[in-house]
Amino acid sequence: MPVVSATDRRSASDRGALAIVLHTHMPYVEGFGTWPFGEEWLWEAMAGCYLPLLDLLDDGAPLTLSLTPVLCDQLEAAAIEERFTTFVQEIRRVTHEQDAAGLRAGGYETLAREIERSSCDYTGALESLRRRGGDLLSSLGRHAQWTSSATHAILPLLATDAGVRIQVQIGVDAHRRRFGAGWRGGFWLPECAYAPWLVRALSDAGVSSVCVELTNRFGLGANEHLRPIADGSGVLLVPIDRATISLLWSDSGYPASGAYRDYHHHTVHHHTPWNNDGRAYDHAEALVLAREHAADFVSRTLTRLDDANAAAPSGEGLPGGGLLVCAFDTELFGHWWYEGLAWLRAVVAECSAQGLELLRLDDALQRTEPVCVADMDAEQPHGTPDRLAPLEGWAASSWGKDGDLSTWSGPAVAEMAFAVRAAELEVVRAGAHASAAAVRELLALQASDWPFMVSRGVAAPYARERFEGHRQALVGALADGRSAGVGGLRNIAPHAEPASLLVPL
Repeated sequence: MPVVSATDRRSASDRGALAIVLHTHMPYVEGFGTWPFGEEWLWEAMAGCYLPLLDLLDDGAPLTLSLTPVLCDQLEAAAIEERFTTFVQEIRRVTHEQDAAGLRAGGYETLAREIERSSCDYTGALESLRRRGGDLLSSLGRHAQWTSSATHAILPLLATDAGVRIQVQIGVDAHRRRFGAGWRGGFWLPECAYAPWLVRALSDAGVSSVCVELTNRFGLGANEHLRPIADGSGVLLVPIDRATISLLWSDSGYPASGAYRDYHHHTVHHHTPWNNDGRAYDHAEALVLAREHAADFVSRTLTRLDDANAAAPSGEGLPGGGLLVCAFDTELFGHWWYEGLAWLRAVVAECSAQGLELLRLDDALQRTEPVCVADMDAEQPHGTPDRLAPLEGWAASSWGKDGDLSTWSGPAVAEMAFAVRAAELEVVRAGAHASAAAVRELLALQASDWPFMVSRGVAAPYARERFEGHRQALVGALADGRSAGVGGLRNIAPHAEPASLLVPL
């Protein structure tokens, strides 16, 4: 008789569960520039990511979708279908034809054929949008469980309670207005940036759970990342598991493999017919690799859970087997990593095949027993470093560089960080007398995107231009109540009534 291990005897649910969270966000680029920086980023994300992802979600994949209000603001703007149609039919069709012709003339027939093949991605996305009545926002909204702050501000860097309250409450209100009363309290902290002093604003807005990056506190691969944390506030802290996320999101992760399409090696019009090895891209070969990597990911996830359960101090494993949360920017899938959506679809299938429970995060939290901070502290062996001091003593954390807030406040962007805080103090000082235009320009200025782009050297001149435009517009709005920004304020938080949120509680 074969020996049956303890792992084999456990049911699938006893082995724990996986939740994949897709954080969907786009800087406010609609109407602010075109090529090479501006609203074409939105059209590209629609074509390469959002519309193809809908096919997977509509098929019932139990993934957790977060939509930022500022992305929804853009998808709600006027004539989105018409402008996307123009982009596909009059821009991308022509650029594909020109690049294919140029490669063919140079004797690169295989590359030319790949350019022609990939052009079908855009026409297919347009057909998908039309099948959905041209309403991408409502189509995504049917699957959106989590919301976020109004304009993706780094909440721990805000200067006042009122500033945090505006970002959080407007984000929650926008989600409820757009998608109904089914919201269960999930709130994506932009960049997973958490600090204990945010709890009151989150709790007051009805938030029940947030994802946090606590690798610096607990260490890579620690068991503490596999259970939600309760601190008595009513807001669950849900650690993301960096050890598993790094299988994708690292320099040596799956997307860097040779057969996958190279995002950075492109033609004149930024089409990408090469793979990471420098050869002509072979789509069929890449899809085979994506399926292999999906199987590997699920196998490694199960091993991570099994090892954590075997090492649990009680000897009985983690309650429910543990909850492993993988969070990613949605745009990784299909846009940055061309094969990412194929990988994601294969992961769903592999979870079923290998006996790993894949759950939406809200559902997983309903059945997962959280650990209290006091209990975690008590479990530490005598004499070990105090990793689990009361939450009030926890440092701010994020999933940015070094796990802190320096990406958005370090030397390269310190001037921007101070300018945002000064602007917030001016608006808060104006209180209920601040115009809606002033508050909306502040929201636009607070977006995490501008300092991120400058810190990372990605379209930094565009980011500085946008930042300065909103700063100047805010000065004008505080002076006369009108937005004076170049190009106008457009559609940020269009239905918000922010003045009441500036009244002290």
